[in-house]
Amino acid sequence: MISTQERAPDFCLPGTERRDLSKYQLDEYTNEGAVVLVFYPFDFSPVCTEVLCPFCDSEFLSFTENIDVFGISLDRCYAHQKFIHEYDLAFLLLSDTKGHVTEQCDLAYDEWEHHEGVPKRALVTIGDSNTIRYIWHTEDAYESPSLEELHETIQPLTAEN
Repeated sequence: MISTQERAPDFCLPGTERRDLSKYQLDEYTNEGAVVLVFYPFDFSPVCTEVLCPFCDSEFLSFTENIDVFGISLDRCYAHQKFIHEYDLAFLLLSDTKGHVTEQCDLAYDEWEHHEGVPKRALVTIGDSNTIRYIWHTEDAYESPSLEELHETIQPLTAEN
C-alpha cells in the first residue's frame, strides 16, 4: 500500500474532460500544484454516482488554484465522456484500463460485485515532487470520505505553490 510522505508512482493515462481525449502525465501537474486522485470502481455504478457528484460539487476543489482532480477507474474514455456529460462532472476522468496504476497504489479489490481488480474507493492527494500527502481508502465501496478532512489537507498544498 502506498503511504504518506513517499513518492507516488508516476503515470501517463488516457483521459477526458469532455469531448477531447488526451494523455495525462502525473508529474506535469504536480510540478505546478497538487493533484487529488479519486479512485472509484466504475462509471455509472450506484456508489460512484452517489460519491462523485457531491465530490464534484465541493466548491473548495472548484475554486482552489493549483489543484487538479483526476478520477481514475478501469472504464474506457468513451464511457467517461458519457458519465461526465450525464452528471456534469467538472474534473478529468482517467482510464486505467489495465489496472496498472490501481495495482501500483495497491488499491484494487480482489473482487467487488463479481469484478476482479477494480479500484477501491480512495482519495490520494499528491503534492510537489509527487509526494503523497494524504490517503483515504476503504474496503466498503459505499463508505464516503470526509470532504472536510480532504479540504484540510489541500490548504497547505495550495499555500506552497
